Amino acid sequence: MTVLVPAWSPTTRLLLLLLLSSELSETQDCSFQLSPISSDFAVKIRELSDYLLQDYPVTVASNLQDEELCGALWRLVLAQRWMERLKTVAGSKMRGLLERVNTEIHFVTKCAFQPPRSCLRFVQTNISRFLQETSEQLVALKPWITRRNFSRCLELQCQPDSSTLPPPQSPGALEATAPTAPPSPLLFLLLLPTGLLLLAAAWCLHWQRTRQRMPRAGEQVPPVPSPQDLLLMEH
Repeated sequence: MTVLVPAWSPTTRLLLLLLLSSELSETQDCSFQLSPISSDFAVKIRELSDYLLQDYPVTVASNLQDEELCGALWRLVLAQRWMERLKTVAGSKMRGLLERVNTEIHFVTKCAFQPPRSCLRFVQTNISRFLQETSEQLVALKPWITRRNFSRCLELQCQPDSSTLPPPQSPGALEATAPTAPPSPLLFLLLLPTGLLLLAAAWCLHWQRTRQRMPRAGEQVPPVPSPQDLLLMEH
């Protein structure tokens, strides 16, 4: 059996490659031509907050990197995942309110975010505080959502672990705690001959001066003049 394969021209193959490459690049794109954030998102969040128990526990990331462009988007990614979880345990009325808020932040799923890294640390907070922070992130992101490309934000970044960083020290503290280097044995051995030579030279000089002061054999030492003789010599 003979299979007929269409004869594609080089131009057709080039067009197919361009289309394929553009589709692959779009999967890594994270930008929005139209704002996905509505003008009344705060009302929807407030209605949900009024209906919920204020102390219902949820978790938020405590060590996300303080990144000006990506920080708000990262927190909305985690908030949207919490919304999906809450919808699975909520009643019909609650589920509708959750869905309204979830619609406001569902746009983050349009970007191919990588799974959260294991370095993320989570702390417990209440649902009221959680929704307030979600509203704050939308407020911060709304002016920039159509003006920036967030493609470099697709991986949630953690702050450096403080336990692995050395404590800061002032220059004075470093000088005070710096150990004093012990004298080198090699330096001591190099200076020892020089010291011995100086000591020997000093002893020889002292011996020569002492010998010059001593009278030779048969030489008479002139008497030491008395004070009266000195007075007569001056006159």
